[in-house]
Amino acid sequence: MTGDLEIELCGEPLVLLPERAAYRPRDRTLLVADPHFGKAASFRAFGVPVPGGTTTETLARLTAALARTGAERLVFLGDFFHARAGKQASTLNALAAWREEHARLPILLVRGNHDRHAGDPPDELRINCANGPVVDDPFGYAHHPEPADACYVLAGHVHPSVTLRGIGRQKQRLACFHFGPRVGILPAFGEFTGTADVPVSPGDRVYVVAGDQVVSVL
Repeated sequence: MTGDLEIELCGEPLVLLPERAAYRPRDRTLLVADPHFGKAASFRAFGVPVPGGTTTETLARLTAALARTGAERLVFLGDFFHARAGKQASTLNALAAWREEHARLPILLVRGNHDRHAGDPPDELRINCANGPVVDDPFGYAHHPEPADACYVLAGHVHPSVTLRGIGRQKQRLACFHFGPRVGILPAFGEFTGTADVPVSPGDRVYVVAGDQVVSVL
């Protein structure tokens, strides 16, 4: 698939997508971290004038990633909703309409810190929820990037990025996938999310999302 990058992790292929998601071919699972649905609505609820439409844009990318990969299962690595205040009618209606278009798709949410405050998704979205890590050998699906004894952890939470520097003091911060010896961190999927540069140790692998492609930088 154009723009995608296939790597090997724990002895099996994992495809990194420019949509800021990862695809596991072995069981046709799409992995998405930190969608933060309703974040812009949460800001507007408290009087901060931010643009709308972020939920629609996020769902469009999600639909594109599902269609391109042919995924038959979807796993959210935490922070489905940003906050209770973000559960506005427009957000919930958009999610419900999207879910009806993907009615047969099994969906799992591994709860994150925002989910504890926002609560689980409404029952009509038919999303199974669990606390991580959820072990699916050799991986463990989690929200917080903390090592586990029984698996290699795939997580989110950090919204990872790296800053690339060029000549003439040029620099560019890009969202990235970061894989250490025991934990891999996916970039935040949501449209209205910030990033934070992650420390990179010798032996780590880092892949940036550069427009419509994923590129290895370390």
